[in-house]
Amino acid sequence: MGLLKLEVLFSNTARGMKPSPIRELLPYIKRPGMISFAGGNPDPMIFPIDEFAECSDILAQNGKEVLQYGPTDGYAPLKDFISRWMAPRMGRAVEPSELLITTGSQQGMDLLCAALINPGDYIIVEDPTYPGAIHTMRNRGAEFLTVPCDKDGLLVDLLPKMIESARNSGHALKFIYTIVNFQNPAGSTLSTERRKKLLEIAAFYDIIVFEDDPYGHLRYDGTDEPTLFSMDTDGRVIYACSFSKILAPGARVAWITGHKDIIRKMVLVKQGVDMCTSVVAQALVSRYCEKGYLDSFLPKIIAHYKKKRDGMAEAFKKYLPGYVEYDIPKGGFFFWLKIPGVDTEKLFHNAIDKGVAFVHGRSFYACGGGENCLRTCFTFAQEDDLLEGSRRLRAAIDGTRP
Repeated sequence: MGLLKLEVLFSNTARGMKPSPIRELLPYIKRPGMISFAGGNPDPMIFPIDEFAECSDILAQNGKEVLQYGPTDGYAPLKDFISRWMAPRMGRAVEPSELLITTGSQQGMDLLCAALINPGDYIIVEDPTYPGAIHTMRNRGAEFLTVPCDKDGLLVDLLPKMIESARNSGHALKFIYTIVNFQNPAGSTLSTERRKKLLEIAAFYDIIVFEDDPYGHLRYDGTDEPTLFSMDTDGRVIYACSFSKILAPGARVAWITGHKDIIRKMVLVKQGVDMCTSVVAQALVSRYCEKGYLDSFLPKIIAHYKKKRDGMAEAFKKYLPGYVEYDIPKGGFFFWLKIPGVDTEKLFHNAIDKGVAFVHGRSFYACGGGENCLRTCFTFAQEDDLLEGSRRLRAAIDGTRP
């Protein structure tokens, strides 16, 4: 009897899997006294617990339906609410066939990739971008082409040459992935001019655009940019959003909107994944929204997080002048810091010893880079910790520099 040879059993995908860099931080974050600027977590102190608990009366009123299996595409009352509520941002009320409720927004990415990606196909992503997207897309066999960003988002002028080069080399390009508002991690927002140009380029080269918008409702300064979906006339934009940042991530309820034929393929994939998103969770979220609680909650969290954004900016101004380069984001959850001459992966270990955690820059690059960058999140830490965490970060930088 020999030992079980697991390596010969694992699929090529499983063999190539890498852990989520942010999930790997959890043991460090849970250390006593640690101040976390790492994971992009909402502040639990502002969760609408009482209102959400009140909405559990949906079980008493409609328990026979809510506790049963539900449609794969989603709980009809919630889909109806999202269509109506999002209509001003989307340019119209989307049809039920254009809308799929998912178990978190990352499942939406996975379903889209399953519907569109063959192993070896290419996706164009921002550099840097959300590590969860890289992880999910790579697991479906995707390869990456990367385009840098500045404070106005994706440098769309670089796209035509990249697309033509890839196609001349025989590569299949399936879609462009962009986090349009308060990008994770860079905090940038794609300008209206660039949005128009992106859609023109996508139309010319016949490429789908995946518009990821988990932070778009959390603007602290300025006015909203139009969604790509609302500007699209060809049905080539797939739009994703979530209740994780505007209600509670534990609900695991998100949605994705797009061409009905693409959504239909994603529904078929989902049937083989989890059959349907939790009907209980969808019904609770739907009840919460229909009672008007979401509309009254949004101004509260915007004010709450704006104060924290300003607090982190003040803390950096006090403790890190001359140490780091950054722009103040106009919304969202994150600051993106550049520290010339400092390897932030080495800095991370010194920072942990000092009692502060962040995510180093390499985690956000699909094809390498980010050695002197890092991301901090201001929403989870409490206000006093923003100052103390910044002081600890300065001490860690001093201990890392040659």
